[in-house]
Amino acid sequence: MSEPDETTTGALKRLDKGLGAFEAARRPRALTSGIGGAQDGYRLLGQMLGGVLGGLGTGWAVDHFFHTGPWGVIGGLIIGSGLTIYATVRTASQMSARAAKSGASASAADLGDEDD
Repeated sequence: MSEPDETTTGALKRLDKGLGAFEAARRPRALTSGIGGAQDGYRLLGQMLGGVLGGLGTGWAVDHFFHTGPWGVIGGLIIGSGLTIYATVRTASQMSARAAKSGASASAADLGDEDD
């Protein structure tokens, strides 16, 4: 049996590298990436609840000190909800951009240079 020539050896190395990148992409993400996703989810949940409850509390304080009836609570709820939606969408889009950026750089690093 003859030994493989340089062309065959180079092709086999590229094939092994491509197979390794494919298996790495198919492999489930590490547990730490799931924890980061849970952290982001809890952060958004806290932001939403805090904004709505903060608006309600501010509205209640306005009603209590200025005797405006239910209008302070209603206004606080509307303003708090609006600001919460704005802040949550903004934060979620930043998280999405950060995840897309890190995902693109990770996939490019997995593929490597095929001219080796």
